[in-house]
Amino acid sequence: MEKIGQLQTPFLQNQFMEKLQPEPQATGFGDVFKNALKEVSNAQNVSDKKTDQLLTGEVQDVHEVMIASQKASLSLQMTMQVRNKVVEAYQEVMRMQV
Repeated sequence: MEKIGQLQTPFLQNQFMEKLQPEPQATGFGDVFKNALKEVSNAQNVSDKKTDQLLTGEVQDVHEVMIASQKASLSLQMTMQVRNKVVEAYQEVMRMQV
């Protein structure tokens, strides 16, 4: 049993290591927000591409399409909530008396 674990462990480690990518370093809030919007846009594009592939019959697994669609939807909802909080914070600061 121990030999099987030794064989599987390097495979699993390599599988997870390939997915890790260094994050681009952002210098300010604007850069962080831009990067987040790019990720949301990429998720939307992936979702659209997978939907088109499903319609043309290139993708047989409906689960992949639904997962991509939900990821895009959730990321867009989160972005809208962050935008709403930023607008609220800005409005609150503008109401402050100096």
